Amino acid sequence: MRDTGDATAGGDPIYARLEDQIAWYDRKSSAAQRTFKRIKVTEILAAAVIPFLAGISLPHDKLIIAGLGVLITILEGFLHLNQYQQIWGSYRSTCEALKHEKYLYLAKAGPYAGSADPRALLAERVESTVSKEDARWSSIQQQEGKAAVKES
Repeated sequence: MRDTGDATAGGDPIYARLEDQIAWYDRKSSAAQRTFKRIKVTEILAAAVIPFLAGISLPHDKLIIAGLGVLITILEGFLHLNQYQQIWGSYRSTCEALKHEKYLYLAKAGPYAGSADPRALLAERVESTVSKEDARWSSIQQQEGKAAVKES
C-alpha cells in the first residue's frame, strides 16, 4: 500500500483523478462565472442606456430602444436557459469539497486518520462527491425541461 507521499508524485491514478476533477470543476465554475457576469453587465448597460435614449432625440431612437429591450430579453433568456449562476455556484462548491478531501487525505486527518486503506476511502469519497454533482446537474436539466414543456 502506498502512503500519501507517493500519491502526490503523480503515479497514483486515484490521486490523479482527484486532481483532474478539481481542475475540471475549477475551470467550469470560472467559465460559468465569467459568462454570467458578462451577460449581466451587458444587460445592465443596455437597461441604463434606454432611459438616456428616451430623453434625447436621435434618428431611429425608438428602433434603438426597442432593440435594446429585445437584447435584454434574449440575454435573460440565455441566463435562464443555461443556468450559468447555478452552475457557477454548484461547480465551485464541488471543487471546494474536492479540495477539502485532498487536504484531509494529505494530512491523514478526518476520516483518513483511522482508515485501513486511505486510498480506497479517497476514491470512494471523490466518486461520491462527483456523483452527487452529476445527479444535481441532471436534476436541474430535468426541471428546466419540464418548465419549458409547461410554458409551451
